[in-house]
Amino acid sequence: MKTLIFTCLCTLSFLIGNAQTEISGDVKDSSGNPIPGANVVIKGSASGTTTDFDGNYNFTTNLSGAQTLQVSYIGFTSYEEAINLEGTPLSLNVILTEAVGVLDEVVLTSSSTFRSQKQAPLSISSIKQAEIIKLSANSQADILRSVPGITAEGGGGETASNIFVRGLPSGGQYVFNPLQYDGMPLISSFGLNSSAHDVYARPDIGFKGVEFVRGGAAVLYGAGSVAGIINYTSKTGDSNPGNMINVEVANQGRIKTDFYSGGQLGGEDSNTFYAFTGFVRHDNGPIDVGLPTKGVQFRGNIKKKFDNGSFTLHGQFINDNAQFYLPLPLSGGNRDRINGNDGKPVEQLLTGSLANTSFNTPGGVYNSPIANGVSTKGGYLLADFDYNFSDDLKLKSKVRYANYQHNFALYVGGNGNNGNPITLNNYMESIAPGNLGYTARYQGGDPNQQISGTDLVIDNLEVDRLRPMTDYSGEINLTKRFETSNGGSHNITVGSFIARSEAEDVNYQYGVLTEFNNDPRLVNLSYTDAGGNNVVYSEGGLYNRIGQTANNYLSQNRVALYITDEMIFDKWRFDIGFRWENTDGQNNRGGIASEMVYNNADLTPELSNVQSADGSFLRTKVEANAWAVSLAGLYELSETTNLYANFSKGYFFPQLRGFAPVPGIEESKYDPENIIQFELGAKFGNSKLSGSFAGYYVGLKDRVSIRQAIVGGQLIDQTRAEQNTRTIGVEATWDYEIVENLNLRGTATYQDHEITKNIDNDLVNGTSTEANVGNELARQPNLLGGLGLYYDNSAFDANFGFNYTGKKFTDDTNNIELDAINIARLAAGYTFAKQDNNQSVRLGFSVFNLFDSSGITEGNPRAGAAGQTESEFFVGRPILPRRVFLTATFNF
Repeated sequence: MKTLIFTCLCTLSFLIGNAQTEISGDVKDSSGNPIPGANVVIKGSASGTTTDFDGNYNFTTNLSGAQTLQVSYIGFTSYEEAINLEGTPLSLNVILTEAVGVLDEVVLTSSSTFRSQKQAPLSISSIKQAEIIKLSANSQADILRSVPGITAEGGGGETASNIFVRGLPSGGQYVFNPLQYDGMPLISSFGLNSSAHDVYARPDIGFKGVEFVRGGAAVLYGAGSVAGIINYTSKTGDSNPGNMINVEVANQGRIKTDFYSGGQLGGEDSNTFYAFTGFVRHDNGPIDVGLPTKGVQFRGNIKKKFDNGSFTLHGQFINDNAQFYLPLPLSGGNRDRINGNDGKPVEQLLTGSLANTSFNTPGGVYNSPIANGVSTKGGYLLADFDYNFSDDLKLKSKVRYANYQHNFALYVGGNGNNGNPITLNNYMESIAPGNLGYTARYQGGDPNQQISGTDLVIDNLEVDRLRPMTDYSGEINLTKRFETSNGGSHNITVGSFIARSEAEDVNYQYGVLTEFNNDPRLVNLSYTDAGGNNVVYSEGGLYNRIGQTANNYLSQNRVALYITDEMIFDKWRFDIGFRWENTDGQNNRGGIASEMVYNNADLTPELSNVQSADGSFLRTKVEANAWAVSLAGLYELSETTNLYANFSKGYFFPQLRGFAPVPGIEESKYDPENIIQFELGAKFGNSKLSGSFAGYYVGLKDRVSIRQAIVGGQLIDQTRAEQNTRTIGVEATWDYEIVENLNLRGTATYQDHEITKNIDNDLVNGTSTEANVGNELARQPNLLGGLGLYYDNSAFDANFGFNYTGKKFTDDTNNIELDAINIARLAAGYTFAKQDNNQSVRLGFSVFNLFDSSGITEGNPRAGAAGQTESEFFVGRPILPRRVFLTATFNF
């Protein structure tokens, strides 16, 4: 009997000690709309779940006693409530409010678990879609300029922004920080055709927002990145339909209409949801060159939710042409704009008169795409599959296919044979000394009107880069959660990323003679040389039909394996990970020959020899392996402050286009570039103040850098440099609530950077020299920052702020230093809302470059040795002029 009683007591004790508690409820926003996909967990443990598409949740836990329930979702402040677990079912309904503090928002990029920025042991910045709309941000530079540690050059217009991160040397074209949509890069291999990633897609209103993860775990997941990842997350539909239209108009003839629609497909019980977004636009600016920026983009997704996961199919179609503005001649010394023949300052030398330019080549008629500027047509399909085998075992998989027809027309003002604005009389002496007379008339003008010899003319170089691209990529990973006896957990992820990228880089060039004016007219010029012969120098403005100058076809494969562990132990969080990757590729470089082109009508020779592909190819193969490791830790010092540190050893595979084939050598030596990063910082946040402070070190070894230059009127690869660099910096962010609804936000970065090794290999002369060791890196300032006042009471919103970019050198020689730049922005709006049916109308305005600053964002990176000194003229790219936007945003 005693034995039976003892056995029953032991059994009862065991059952009580292991009693499970069921927790259920729903999660909604302040308007009463359910929030699907919210993360619901017992704080400090791995017990929890996510809400379904109606905002409901239900899970059981073995934990007991006093605990804290934590609910979080992207864009909302995390919610916490004390609970007591005794085996009795609990029902808790939660209302989340929109996040205000910069550290409250949940992040997804470079992580296998949900967590807030405050809980992540690395630097993260996020910008919500509503903020982007209010600023009328139309390029990546506008959006990312406020991120600490980033130098963003946007003087070229809406595409091909140059983004530099924490002092890493590059041409700025997202080399070390891929641009991703929904966790997959827009192109998987860097440097096949040297196009910036943002030429393949444009920002629209169909995103929740954008995250920028710097350093640390960024090197591990997906495509991997040594400096950071820019990731846009798309909206997906839910059981509450929503629609948005945003109409934007601006000076210089801009009109753009964005739209979004999302909801449920089928009846109320359907688990299939849709989202569709895009834009249509036409624009003559921001600088009117007589050629429009115009196009469309459509994106969408269909999501199927089932009991244990979901399948989402994303798609994009784009057909967009954006004008691109390159550096132009300025006054030497003060770098002011030079007045043209009409007495007005010249802002840009691109001319609409060149539209439909064509000429004969040995391969047939070449039609220049100059009127299209940066032209992109194509799209992608992305399949995203999530499956939960159980609460502690999850599978994620993505497969993406992309194909784009892409052209990049570069009108390089002031980079022809002469290079600078010059009077017509002096130009004639330059090209034909001792001539006996000339005739010069404007194309399409009065045939009897001779151009004055004192008028300024300039010869330019048009470079048409034809860059079609195809990309195949996929990622799969499996995450297993293990709970420890002390209430902690391990989230171990094993995954793989594979990709193949194919691209062409086929170039055509021709020389153009124009007047020196905005939207300049073409100059037709003929003369009688010293021997009495009549010479037609330029016809239709073209004085040199150079023809094809590059004929490159490149492909690269990547296979990566990674394993990570994200750990939670009471006040500690640790991230560790390892990645191994193999790559192989092929560079096929076609031969170019010069051949006389004849007129089809009478078989008389045209003005010059024209280059074209001769049918021959040199080929080289490359292959390399590399590994990366990342270690990070975070300690919750108090409820308001977390301390963190991270270390990573990463790698970067050099741009394949820099490894030109050599006759007789089938395989080039191809070694990865190595990068070491270390960061130590603190994150803090309370009801009034939130922010972060960090110090960092970035060291890069074995960097391969291709520098292009215009030599003899042609754009060529001039040098191939081998570099080591190092950067030490500190950065801070803050968001302080001065009074209710009024916040002061800012960022500040100071970085000390230098070149520690630099071997320049001259690709033209075959010589090598060591130079510039100890110099600062090109185009990278020491001081960056921004400060702004933001007011928002849900009805009226306004903000005023500025971004500061400190002094920087135009190139690694450090001979020319550019002045610091301030870009101010002003925006305001008023929202008329009906709370009962979630309808609203916001009317607003914003002003870019409020004070019309004329600072120089960069010098002329294609000038070569000629651009390393400054005399009568200086070639540089000014920031874009002031622009006023009016917007109307409809939600219904």
